[in-house]
Amino acid sequence: MGMTTLEKTKLIEWGVAARPLAGQAVSGDFHVVQSFDQSALLAVIDGVGHGDEAGAVAQLAANIIKQNAREGVIPLVKHCHEALAKTRGAVMTLASVDALNNTVTWIGVGNVEARLFRAEADVSHPCEHILLRSGLVGLQLPALQAAIMPLAPGDLLVFATDGIQTGFEGGINLTEPPRQIANGILNRHFKGTDDALALVVRYLGSAL
Repeated sequence: MGMTTLEKTKLIEWGVAARPLAGQAVSGDFHVVQSFDQSALLAVIDGVGHGDEAGAVAQLAANIIKQNAREGVIPLVKHCHEALAKTRGAVMTLASVDALNNTVTWIGVGNVEARLFRAEADVSHPCEHILLRSGLVGLQLPALQAAIMPLAPGDLLVFATDGIQTGFEGGINLTEPPRQIANGILNRHFKGTDDALALVVRYLGSAL
């Protein structure tokens, strides 16, 4: 069975669904959600491989991100790279939500996919894809470059590790609660060959 949680703050609401590889008690896929007065940090980490060792690497990276959550996404990746230098490494995607400017700044190293779905039906690009850069945090970093995207209330950010099949964005009902969307992604697109995690975050707008 998958694990699900649901949380909500003034800025965001989110849900996560995760499932370890069959036969494993520990997943190597972790998520971080840290919400502040006018910002929020989101991260999904996939430790290389699966089982206890992958879980330990992902947990270490998650702890580093939590401890430095107010920093930018590029410094956070660099902190993780230094901390994971003697491990098997991890891939990760991070996103920083800025409610004062209604933007999200995101960066991905490896293959944790992310999508930004627009709540407004008449926008020119209803679904944005993050540009992922090949590399492995802890072993080999690419040139780090973050992208900044505008956000509007109701927009949805969806993250998925490689235990979830590509094309997971198909069939998503943007009006559903984040937990229900995350569960649907996991149930429809779980590969069964690796740990899997889906994090779904809805931007609610400024708390002011």
